Amino acid sequence: MTSPMHWQVVGFVGQGVFTARFLVQWIASEKRRDSVVPTAFWWLSIVGGCSILVYAIHRQDPVFIVGQGMGLVVYVRNLMLVARKKQREMRRIGRMDPADALASKAHTGTRATSI
Repeated sequence: MTSPMHWQVVGFVGQGVFTARFLVQWIASEKRRDSVVPTAFWWLSIVGGCSILVYAIHRQDPVFIVGQGMGLVVYVRNLMLVARKKQREMRRIGRMDPADALASKAHTGTRATSI
């Protein structure tokens, strides 16, 4: 992958994935009629951010390297927080009566975070 065109493909694909996260967030928010950030948003941020970071490293562009590198820390941290929240929810549901657990899961709308 030494051709400049190949590297531009890496950069544009990364940018496309990174931009797609906003479409995912918009659709999820419209479905809920509320501003939400689905888990898929963070995964797309990581995939797109990594691709752009690789492109920036190839271009030896310190501005994009620092920007994308710091962004990746934020995206990973948000996924850690999402996972921790799911663990807490599962522990809470595990302590409930099964009928109450089903009602609670339906009420909280946990599906909207996993588009």
